[in-house]
Amino acid sequence: MGLPIDAILNGDCLEELKKLPDRSVDLVFADPPYNLQLGGDLLRPDNSKVDAVDDHWDQFESFAAYDAFTRAWLAECRRVLKDDGGLWVIGSYHNIFRVGVAVQDLGFWILNDIVWRKSNPMPNFKGTRFTNAHETLIWAAKSRGGRRYTFNYDAMKMANDELQMRSDWTLPLCTGEERLKDDNGAKAHPTQKPEALLHRVIMASTKPGDVILDPFFGTGTTGAVARRLGRRFVGIERETEYARIAEARIARVIPATAEEMVVTGSKKAEPRVPFGTLVEAGLVRPGDVLYCPRGQNAARVRADGSLVVGEFAGSIHKVGAMVQSAPACNGWTYWHFKTDAGLAPIDVLRAKVRAQTPA
Repeated sequence: MGLPIDAILNGDCLEELKKLPDRSVDLVFADPPYNLQLGGDLLRPDNSKVDAVDDHWDQFESFAAYDAFTRAWLAECRRVLKDDGGLWVIGSYHNIFRVGVAVQDLGFWILNDIVWRKSNPMPNFKGTRFTNAHETLIWAAKSRGGRRYTFNYDAMKMANDELQMRSDWTLPLCTGEERLKDDNGAKAHPTQKPEALLHRVIMASTKPGDVILDPFFGTGTTGAVARRLGRRFVGIERETEYARIAEARIARVIPATAEEMVVTGSKKAEPRVPFGTLVEAGLVRPGDVLYCPRGQNAARVRADGSLVVGEFAGSIHKVGAMVQSAPACNGWTYWHFKTDAGLAPIDVLRAKVRAQTPA
């Protein structure tokens, strides 16, 4: 069968995964059963019962059974991932270390483990352990040394006020209006993830139009965020009620426009433009004089794209470093040319060349 885009497959995870084509999805986000191994009811100090995860889909007869299930669905996900695809798996201390072993054994290459620090965690009511205030996400490429995976580094830096984003994320639990309720007013799903978490994952590791597979779709957080951000999705969910709620939820989402989805790009991805190309294009001519930002230092341009100051000649970077007695220099931002409005960095001219260079 072909890939069922923007669809929720209501059925068993493994059975539905086996129907999907090889190398057909760009990203997998998986929030598998945690196998919590709960031992009896959990009570608050006032003896009210905590709404813990005790559903049948989270129960396995042994660690061996859980490990076998984990390796089976991970192997299928690796098969359907494109060679430049990525995998995200989220879990708690109950399961994430077992999942991590399976991820590595199956050939994935771990890129980061992300700590989701919950700003509003549930207290430890018994007072017998530290409060469980975080969950762990594993981010992995399909294989080591394979085709380059997607990472929108500069977009993540911009989202973090132009500081490199770290691997510890502080985000609140899903509460308030975002928390879905069933027809009786109770939580529709016990482990609904916040949309903010999926927003960050999707913005970091996909491009608009990419297809995201979620084999444990639940009430559709992945699908809702994917639709809002201009991505496509394939969801697998065996619980009919969850699938129904997810479908209605996603239908209410208003997708962002193409203009709204433009993100900060990486300069590393831009075509390389040597300074000599500016000379060849006539944007800078042999004999022109370039200046430092304040005009104290000057260098003359030669026909081969080198600069000369006295008897010293070299690239824009080497000459810039020499006149400053510095170990290094970014010549593109150091050297300026004269305009009617004053001095402007030669990087402005490089941008003109890049704008005319086919991607």
